[in-house]
Amino acid sequence: MATTMLGMLGVFLCVLAVRANVMPLAHFDVQKVEGKWYLVGFATNANWFVSHKADMKMGTAILTPQPNGDLQMDYSSLKSDGSCWKMNHLATKSDTPGQFVYRSQRWENDNDMRVVDVKYDEYALIHTIKTKAGSSYVLNKLYSRTQDPSQEVLKKFTTLSLEQEILPENIVILPKAEECS
Repeated sequence: MATTMLGMLGVFLCVLAVRANVMPLAHFDVQKVEGKWYLVGFATNANWFVSHKADMKMGTAILTPQPNGDLQMDYSSLKSDGSCWKMNHLATKSDTPGQFVYRSQRWENDNDMRVVDVKYDEYALIHTIKTKAGSSYVLNKLYSRTQDPSQEVLKKFTTLSLEQEILPENIVILPKAEECS
């Protein structure tokens, strides 16, 4: 029992340490992220990613700020069979600008999402801590207004991910794909 409690305390402290390291952008303006973005980069320390990363392709995200400051996120990507994969989340604003929380019904996890860097007409770096059944992992995403972000932006994404101890082989720039209609 004591060993289990110490183990759980260790996991909790690790999660707190990760959360403390990445702060959202201080002067984030949710209204300026409105519109279409390409999901260009994906990086995570989650075990499931290793077996799925080869099949992942660039998709789109439509971000729609809500009047109360929440953020509607609608994702889509074209699957290899030609069908369209879609997912949506309503991210609730927190008391900290640039930080949102939401629950994924599809994946049954809780998400602490932080916009850590943004140039509203070019790119956004998103850091999310996903928690399911007491276990947490990090997911970083690179959104771009175009399918071809600059090398400087790609480097920022890679640096953020390496700082979160994501293995280099789990930092992926997704291949271009046709968009869902």
